[in-house]
Formats: sequence, structure tokens, C-alpha cells
Amino acid sequence: MNNALFAPVTDLKGVGTKTAADLGSLGIYSIYDLLYYFPFRYDELESMPLDQVMDGQKVMLKGIVATEPFVSRFGYKKTRLSFKLRIDHEVVMVNFFNQPWLKSKIEIGKDVAIYGKYNLDRQSLSAFKFVATKENDSGLAPVYPVNKHIHQKKLVSLIKLALDEYLENVEDIVPLKIRQKYRLLSDKDLVKWMHKPNNISQAEIAKRSAIFREFYLFQIQLALLMNENSKQSQGFAKKYDLQEVAKLTKSLPFELSHDQKHVVNEIFADMHSPRQMGRLLQGDVGSGKTIVAVYAIYAAITAGYQAALMVPTEILATQHFKKIDELLRPLGVRVALLTGNTKTLERREIYRELTDGTINVVIGTHALIQNNVIFKKLGLVIIDEQHRFGVGQRRSLINKGENPDVLAMTATPIPRTLALTVYGDMQVSEIHELPSGRKPIISSWKTSSQMDEVYQRMHEQLKAGFQIYAVTPLITESEALDLKNAETLHAKLKHDFPDQNVVLLHGQMSGAQKDEIMTNFVNKKIDILVTTSVIEVGVDVPNANMMVIYNADRFGLSQLHQLRGRIGRGKTQSYCYFVADPKTESGKARMKIIAQISDGFKLAEEDLKMRGQGDLFGKAQSGVPEFRVGNVVNNYNTLVVAQKVARTLVKEDPNLTNSSHKFLKQVLEYKEVQQNRD
Repeated sequence: MNNALFAPVTDLKGVGTKTAADLGSLGIYSIYDLLYYFPFRYDELESMPLDQVMDGQKVMLKGIVATEPFVSRFGYKKTRLSFKLRIDHEVVMVNFFNQPWLKSKIEIGKDVAIYGKYNLDRQSLSAFKFVATKENDSGLAPVYPVNKHIHQKKLVSLIKLALDEYLENVEDIVPLKIRQKYRLLSDKDLVKWMHKPNNISQAEIAKRSAIFREFYLFQIQLALLMNENSKQSQGFAKKYDLQEVAKLTKSLPFELSHDQKHVVNEIFADMHSPRQMGRLLQGDVGSGKTIVAVYAIYAAITAGYQAALMVPTEILATQHFKKIDELLRPLGVRVALLTGNTKTLERREIYRELTDGTINVVIGTHALIQNNVIFKKLGLVIIDEQHRFGVGQRRSLINKGENPDVLAMTATPIPRTLALTVYGDMQVSEIHELPSGRKPIISSWKTSSQMDEVYQRMHEQLKAGFQIYAVTPLITESEALDLKNAETLHAKLKHDFPDQNVVLLHGQMSGAQKDEIMTNFVNKKIDILVTTSVIEVGVDVPNANMMVIYNADRFGLSQLHQLRGRIGRGKTQSYCYFVADPKTESGKARMKIIAQISDGFKLAEEDLKMRGQGDLFGKAQSGVPEFRVGNVVNNYNTLVVAQKVARTLVKEDPNLTNSSHKFLKQVLEYKEVQQNRD
């Protein structure tokens, strides 16, 4: 891969190992990543007349500096730079916080443009950005997703540097005739206009092309995977032993639900067919997808094959391992667990036993796709929460067998039509019923003024010997603030429940610390577990009968539903309280919906009605892959067109050997390297 775009960011002037590591925390490793790291919004820097500005509005004001700038200090490293700005016959007080160096740019009598948030009562501007009038050529300032490691200003300067030095190296991945047909920009113009649009119309045109490009890349990857599978999609019919499967059924302490039986039959029919299985199993939180997976695993083993189950997190892998080992070991099945934390000696033993066939099923994280993992006869691949893995990662595991059957599972239901578009030619199975004996969770939305009612229920539950989750939200922009919020809640609950063991669990703890706390919680040594959303996919604790989610309006609907699914795992009545004081009508509507609806499929529909892809499909909480620019619901038609175009291209040039597809092939190879970076 000799294209300069794929060179590491350290090739940029002024980028050393520290800055490279900081950029890496945003998923930016190369010049290519930097150029295609697009803004999520633009602040409009068009100035407005003062009499049209609303209180709290972000606006750019143009005027003449009327007083000398003055820097005052308050607290450690905190400063306020103040001066008065004359706008026609009015005077506005401007305050810049923690930017004392701007003092040298501000001179009495000078024309300036200042962007900030306006306070109508005080007739003052809390300023964010100083814009010399001559610099304000486009009226738009791009705003990028950042974190505590890298600040907006630094990222903007690095992207500008990359544009100046490397824009000419950018080539097209979407063929010219397709761009002409759908009025799409070339990659060069797309990149330039996304970062430096001359006006809002140009930014919208660029975003439209960027959405298509993102979907097109994803659909090309899927089409290549489908093409690879179809070459030998004959697969192998698994002649499983029904008498052995009957032993599994007999050993279970419960009966499968109607939906579970139906899905098991669909999977068995696929496995018995000479065609390779490709099936997506959608099941609500706690609907019993794992036991369906166990049936598929055991059927494959009785037919003489090995199985692999890949999950996104170590805690989930451990949970699955314990449950599956408990069910299958009595039937003579050897189950192994392989994660990043598996000790070297044990890891080598697992590699050896996978190769000689001693291990029948291995459960693990992306550690399963390492080169050292070699199966004797892999016949079934199960991928849990498959949207959390890249196409390349999924393919790496599937390629470890000779056309193995593939079962993907997700606990975040998405509409069937969307699932078929996003996951290509997979068949879709659904589990709607909860396992027998489970009582629906009683959910309530309470405001902070109603906490007495919540506390009363907490006291009742603790007195009855049950345990409680207290959940506080994560804000990705500020890990330090997340921890502070969790610590504050922990201190409050320790004070309010002095006779209970109240323990804090948060994302910045080591894996060993988290495991120890969760083990103590499972063993009933902890009464109230205060946690951030790290418990969203975690161990089952049947004795945890109640959950209180604070600032619930800061979570997405899907995330709230996933969190709620951590309780209600036993046979007793469970309670979930959503504590929130939403300021907007949509926020209030979301709280009413989550309190009233417990069916994940119905919740998905409601969420779609409310806000398109919205929170349901945001980040890693959704049943669809994460897209940075596109929205699979709002831009569904674009997704369908991208799928059609991608499949046609792969059909005509399955190995991407055409010279016009050279850059596309390089980008795909680079993306695969990135996906396997872990």
C-alpha cells in the first residue's frame, strides 16, 4: 500500500508519538483517517443584527472594539478576558474564558467578529471564537467530535495541515458514471467541502456525497463477503443426531418457548441443508437467545463439527462460557474460553486442543480471529452483537472453517427490511416471547421531586433480601466528569443507606477490579451497586430485582431498554425506575414511552417514529453497524442505492482487478487492517 494517504499521522509536521496516541483515541491513525474525519455540525458565523438575537442564542456579532481588553484571574489557571464591543449605537460586554493570549489581537477601534452565546439580560457575549473580519470567508466553522485527549483547536489545525499537503493525493472510490448518475462529488471535492464549505448549501451537498460514499464502502465489503460465500455456498449438510439433541432437551430445567422452538427448527433446517447457513437471530433482552445458540452448537458437535461463539466483551464471553459449559459439559462436550486475558500457557493448550479437535466449542472475544487459532473442523460460527464487529473481523473467523454455517445474534431488534438491507442476504429469525415464568418488569418514570417513592421501594427490596443497581449516565466527551457523577451518587447512597454495602463500579477500573466487584455482587456481598452503563452487557444476577437509572433522559431509548434487561432474570417481580427531569417535550415523550413499553420490537418502532435513526441506532447501542455520517433510517433510500451499485460492481469485478478500482481496493485493505487493529 504505497499511497501516501495511508502513511501514519506522524508524517505530518509537528505530530510526534504523544499527539499520534491522542489522535488514535479518536480512531485516527493515518493521513487518510484525518482527511475523512468529518465535522458533525457547523457553527454558522454569519453575523446578525443585535435586535434579532434571542437570549441564549449562539451567534456571531460584528462591531468595533470600544475599550482596552482586560484580563482578570480567578482560581487556578482560570482567566477572563473582557472588553466592550460597540455595535451601531449599542455596547455589548464580551468575555473570553481561559484564552488570555487573545489580548494581543484586540485593539481599540479595530473591526472584529466574535462568535459566542448571547445573554439578553446582561447584554453580554460569552465568546467561543475570535474571527478577524477578513478571515471570515465562509461564515461556517466546522465542529468535530473530540475527547479529553485532543481539543477542537488542535484537531482543526491538523486537518488543515493534512488538506494543504495531501488533498492532491485523494482519489475516487465511487465510479465516475455513478457519480454523474446520482450527482455526487469527487472524493477530492467531497473532502474539501466537508471541512471547508463556502456556505451551508455546499456543506449539505458534500454531506450527501459523504453519506453515499460511507454506505457504498460498507456495502462493497458486504458484497465481497457474500460473493466469497456464494463461491462455495454449497456448504456441508450437518447430519446432526436427533437422539443426542433430545438428551439436551431432557436435561434442561425449563421448556423452550414457542418462539424458541420455532427458531431452533429454522436453524436446524438450515444446518441440515447443503447450503451454507447465513441467519440473523433478533431477540429482545432476556428472550433466551443463548439457549437457542446452545442447540445450534450441540447439533453441530453431534454432526462431528466444532463451533465458535464470538462476543464483543470479555465479561459477556465469561458469562456465555459459564452458562454453556454448565449445560453441555454433562453431555460430554469440551468448552473453552479464549480472551485477551487468557494466560499464555492456557492459551497454548487451547490452540493445541482446537487444532486436534479435543475442544468442541470455543467462546471468546476478537482473540478468536488471531492467526494462532486453527480449528480441526469448524462447522458453525456464532457472532453475538455482530454489529460490534467489522466485516473484516467476521470474515476472519468464518474463513477459519470450510464454509461453516453462520448465525449472528442481536439483542437490539431492528425492522426486518432494515436488517435485510444492512446484513445482505441473511435470513432473519425473531424471538418475541419471554421465557416462561418470567414476570414483566414494572417500569416507572419519576422526577427528582418524587425520590421519596423510589427510596421507599429501595428500602422494601433491600429488606426482602434483594439487590439494587443504581446507574448514572456516561458522557463520552468527559470521562473525568462521568467518574465524578458516579462518585457523587455513590457518596449520596452510602449516606442515605448507611446499613447497606454500597459499592461503585465504573469504566476506568481495570478488568480484574470490575470482575471482582461483579463476582461479589453475584455472591450477594454487595447490596447496592452504583455503576455507569458498563453493566449494559454483563453477568446475569437473578437476585438483582431493582434498578434506578439517574438522569435517564441522557440515555438513548435502546440503551435504557438494554440496561433494564439486566434485571428481571429471576422469577420474582422486578422494578425499574427512570429518574429524569427532561426540559423538552421530546424528552418527556421518551420517558413516557420507556416506562410504558417493555417490548424491544415495539420500542424500536416508537423510536423510529419519533426521531428517525435517533438514539436507537446511535453508537454501539444498536443492532446496526456504526456509521459516522449516514443515518440508516433517515438515509435509507441512499443505503438501498449504495447496496445495488456495490453488488453490481462486485458482480462485474469480483476481485477488484480493474485499474479504476485500485484506490477502492487500497481503502478496503486499509480498513480491514484498522478493524483488526485490536
